[in-house]
Amino acid sequence: MENINPDWLDSLLKPDAYPHRPKEIKLIQTHLSWVFLADEYVFKVKKPVDFGFLDFTTLEKRHFFCNEEIRLNKRLCPDIYVSVVPITKEGSKFVVEGSGDVVEWAVKMNRMPDDGLMSALIKRDEVDTNIMDKICDILVPFYQKARAPEDKVWLGGIDVVKENCTENFIQTEDFVGKALTPETYNKIVDYTNTFLEEKKELFKRRQDQGWIVEGHGDLYSANICIDKQKDKIYIFDCIEFNERFRYGDICVDIAFLAMDLDFLGLCDLSNYFIENFKKGINDQDLYELLDFYKCYRAYVRGKIGCFTWASPEVDEETRQTSLEMAKRYFKLALRYAGGLGKTPTLYVFMGLSGTGKSTLANALGKKLAIETFNSDVVRKEYVSGISAKEKRLEPFGKGIYSKEFTQKTYRALKRLAAQRLILGEDVILDATYLDPELRAQVANMAKACGARYVLVHCTCPEDVAISRMQKRMSSGESVSDGREEIYKAQKELLVPPSKDEADVVMEIDTSEDLEQLVKSIESVSNGSR
Repeated sequence: MENINPDWLDSLLKPDAYPHRPKEIKLIQTHLSWVFLADEYVFKVKKPVDFGFLDFTTLEKRHFFCNEEIRLNKRLCPDIYVSVVPITKEGSKFVVEGSGDVVEWAVKMNRMPDDGLMSALIKRDEVDTNIMDKICDILVPFYQKARAPEDKVWLGGIDVVKENCTENFIQTEDFVGKALTPETYNKIVDYTNTFLEEKKELFKRRQDQGWIVEGHGDLYSANICIDKQKDKIYIFDCIEFNERFRYGDICVDIAFLAMDLDFLGLCDLSNYFIENFKKGINDQDLYELLDFYKCYRAYVRGKIGCFTWASPEVDEETRQTSLEMAKRYFKLALRYAGGLGKTPTLYVFMGLSGTGKSTLANALGKKLAIETFNSDVVRKEYVSGISAKEKRLEPFGKGIYSKEFTQKTYRALKRLAAQRLILGEDVILDATYLDPELRAQVANMAKACGARYVLVHCTCPEDVAISRMQKRMSSGESVSDGREEIYKAQKELLVPPSKDEADVVMEIDTSEDLEQLVKSIESVSNGSR
């Protein structure tokens, strides 16, 4: 693809190009648009591209689709979408909302809070069932009013669905071997074709029962904003450029957000959302279509990542990140297609400080090539934004070891594990897990991700644990801040595994031989326990 940066691009990075003279302008590029963040406003300009599924190659077409974008998004987001405005040439300059010759059109929007994007809130572990309830409260009445007119119902039929899927496969052929393996590609194609062949009656029934809607088309966390200050949720950036992607079964929209939550490590919240929406909309067949449309949506995200990777005008870091994301999306699509072929295992190492959890967890991780997440590292790097090696010798329950930071740490551990489990990857969590409620949460998450759950309770004599912590502290190389007073405070709070956990727990005395301990845990992963 050739570089398509236009003459006016640099002008729109300067404050005098705008009537409100913004103090700061930031440009964000996607494969479809240039987006200018200019203080309280956002200006979105469509790129002159033709991807087959969209055609923005003429100024007239871009103007039409800008107007469509305003019309369609005002359904869910009337407070945000303002108007279509021209970019004009004024002498040697280009300006927004000028009176000269029009060289381009832009969608003008009120800017939403940058820290309110749902995708950002998820990374901060601030999305919960309460937010999902509010989203459902918006979506259910929206879809009830969005039923497709009779002359558009065919767009949700099996022929169009097949066309959309086939188009995806054709457009990703050049990326096979780069972003996905030939085996993955073929398995997803076969699954899709088989499902469409076997479920013809289901697709027909969905049309007859009125489940085809003029939906959003791009419903996922990057297009949802939670404005906590105003107590509002904005669902924005719906598909304007292709009726095939906007009209469809109600499930094709809902599956996108559910897939996105899965991908981001919120499998349990994804399941909660689907069940809540199903009850609200009273759709009895939703689950029968869910994995098919999740597969479709994950594949589309993989395709978009490939397009971004192949765009020369995008910076190299973004291109490489897009490629890695595409690989993971294709792997998720394969999971929904039933092609991963193995059940992943979540190993949770629990116990007091100094009991050898990290040593054993790291040894197992190295032996089985499993990614390991340590609570000390996550607490410092992910939650607190400091180096894992930085010492914080704070009293128990204070500073970064307060209840608030601890809750955030355990939520982050759960999400990081789920992101791997949903892709069929084994993962290890290494933390004290003193509270049985925290253990129940990771057990439920593992179940939601379709994973096995193994709880490894590490113990050793108290004098051994204290000696280990003293040596660790004097070396200065450990990420742990554990010491004798912390050990004793933890001991008061520890609730050992109960009878309800007996089927999943392994009691390990870490004063025994490390290699033999690793082998005993490894036997569990091989199904011999």
